[in-house]
Amino acid sequence: MSGRPPGVARLILVSTTLASLLMVPGVALPLEVGEKAPDFTLPSTMGEPISLSQFRGQKHVLLEFYVRDHAPT
Repeated sequence: MSGRPPGVARLILVSTTLASLLMVPGVALPLEVGEKAPDFTLPSTMGEPISLSQFRGQKHVLLEFYVRDHAPT
């Protein structure tokens, strides 16, 4: 045993991991209510690029993100 109380090693690992994730470029921070979302472009379900800015001026925009599952069934 390293002489640390139980759970301290895990706490250090989790803290270090979270701290490193916050320093990685491209990690998004949450927006506050009323803040404008940053523009981004992703492929649509048809493979065409689509940007959030294309919907500027619309009253409501629903964003739905899902994971593609290529696992065999």
